[in-house]
Amino acid sequence: MIDKTELAGDAPRPALRQPRLPKWAPIGLALISAGLGCGIGVAGDLSSKVQWGLIAAALFVLISFALTAKVEGSRQAKDRLATSLIWVCFLLAVIPLVSLIWETIDRGSKVLDGYFLGHSMEGVQTILPGGGAYHAIIGTLEQVGIATAIAAPIGLLTAIYLVEYGRGRLAKAVTFFVDVMTGVPSIVAGLFILTFWIIILDFDYSGFAGAMALAILMMPIVVRSTEEMLKLVPNELREASLALGVPKWRTILKVVLPTAIGGIITGVMLAVARIAGESAPIVLLVFGAQGINNNPFEGAQSSLPYYVYEQWQLGNDASFNRAWAAALVLIAFVMILNLLARGIARWKAPKTGR
Repeated sequence: MIDKTELAGDAPRPALRQPRLPKWAPIGLALISAGLGCGIGVAGDLSSKVQWGLIAAALFVLISFALTAKVEGSRQAKDRLATSLIWVCFLLAVIPLVSLIWETIDRGSKVLDGYFLGHSMEGVQTILPGGGAYHAIIGTLEQVGIATAIAAPIGLLTAIYLVEYGRGRLAKAVTFFVDVMTGVPSIVAGLFILTFWIIILDFDYSGFAGAMALAILMMPIVVRSTEEMLKLVPNELREASLALGVPKWRTILKVVLPTAIGGIITGVMLAVARIAGESAPIVLLVFGAQGINNNPFEGAQSSLPYYVYEQWQLGNDASFNRAWAAALVLIAFVMILNLLARGIARWKAPKTGR
């Protein structure tokens, strides 16, 4: 007979809970990896701090994977490896951005004041401190505003056609050309307007010419973002409206667009931020000006990207400071647009509560 004690067995049962690393382990491993990276950089006489950081990141991933595999097992090690890679990629993306913003604020704040924002460069010796970017700010606001007034309605109507009405070859052709326009370099848009508007039609250099080139760059972004937002609107809303006898155009106007308006405005704002920093079409078409020109339809005009390019070309300390200050103003302009887009999107978002 089999002894019951043998059936029960005295073999150790597997633990119900796997051993785990403490919660502070990632931070500790990051500090150890940073120290090792700095040590290797000093020992190897590596002058670039970027190389130190890359070595520390690689060590963090490898040490995390090896230690987790030893303590928690291969399954948790693979999960920790993926998490470590995500964090490293996140830091690699954020650190240059933070460095750029910090450098711009540090250098641009030296001359950024009320005088800089309220005066132009007319009559100012470029090698001496002084002058401002008021004329460039006016030019940027007018050119971007005109480009938005041209591109936003055309892009919105094109997206409505593609989503709500587009069928057959025409819709495919429009989609194809929108995709092509998305990849068109900004200099090509500037050359097109230069050839057609200034050389063939014999119009003068002006802010309006630059605005038309910016509108070409902005249009496909508006079309694509609006198209995706309209596709997110549930078809049930359209069908319910049509079932009540509401015409299709009115369904689009009263049901579809209000539902997607937050995303549409966000897409338009992002497109505006995209064209606000373009300099190639402005250099070709606006031609630059040292004084204030409030009329975008006549005469040369400046803009913030052109002002930065112009001041940096002068190659002296005073012009470098003005270029950094103008870059800081441009970054602030883009950030304000993004915050405004988020606020409008939240305000116009459909209310889901009862």
